[in-house]
Amino acid sequence: MQSTGPLRFRPLQGVRVLSLALNLPGPAALLRCRLMGARCSKIEPPAGDPMLAFNPSAYVQLHDHIRVLKLDLKSKAGLSRLHQALTRCDVLLTSFRPSALRRLGLGWRALHRTYPQLSQVAIVGGPGAQAEIPGHDLTYLAEHDLVSELNLPTTLFADMSGALMASEAVLQAVLHQRMHGQGVYREVALSQAAAWLALPRAWGLTQAKGVVGGAHAGYKVYACKDGRVCVAALEPHFAKGLCEAAGISASDFKAMNAATTHQALTKFFQSRTCKQLEKLASQNDLPLHTLPR
Repeated sequence: MQSTGPLRFRPLQGVRVLSLALNLPGPAALLRCRLMGARCSKIEPPAGDPMLAFNPSAYVQLHDHIRVLKLDLKSKAGLSRLHQALTRCDVLLTSFRPSALRRLGLGWRALHRTYPQLSQVAIVGGPGAQAEIPGHDLTYLAEHDLVSELNLPTTLFADMSGALMASEAVLQAVLHQRMHGQGVYREVALSQAAAWLALPRAWGLTQAKGVVGGAHAGYKVYACKDGRVCVAALEPHFAKGLCEAAGISASDFKAMNAATTHQALTKFFQSRTCKQLEKLASQNDLPLHTLPR
């Protein structure tokens, strides 16, 4: 896939990242690190990563060119092998609750004392004390009003944005180590990743009366003759071009919010097929994308 292809600029070239993180956010963050040039390895429990059972193809893609070792960290032998790996590691990526890490002797204070140059990026559910509260992508999105009625979100927004924030935190940790000669602790809370994604909604932009929430007739999903069309003619020149192509007299911002403009565009799109609308977009340089019903 293009989105996970190699990056020409590899800022983590030579950096060694070891992950204990399971499921989606940790492996996705580790993959991003590998694409930025890091040497990545991962330790899984004897039963493996649950993602392998949930979706084998996703697991394979997430772990492409990543060395995976199975260890029982509850055993002395497994913990000993982990510590051997930590001596050759620059960044440790985790997704356990803080209390679970402390029980394994892997709390940040203990790690930093033993491995002063090692950094840790800890993926947690909530910040600070909230890291002990159980949760998943769905609950973090719900916390920030990103769940609509009884519908499940169309993707795992908190997990994937949290993975991006975690790979960013790895970059921050490496930069800190190079500047100060010692490791640093960085916490990435998935609930805060959801909060970051929710900012446009909190600002009112995506609320029903917001400019990209349905109030602007040029930024909306319409039904067409044989499917749907997603229109993103937000800027004045795009809005004007859309209205001219549809034979509608509306060119300023106020007119694009008017009920008459919504009604006219609704009628126009309902009379055109997806193919006709794609041709219209090409001819008039309009940002729209058609979808089947």
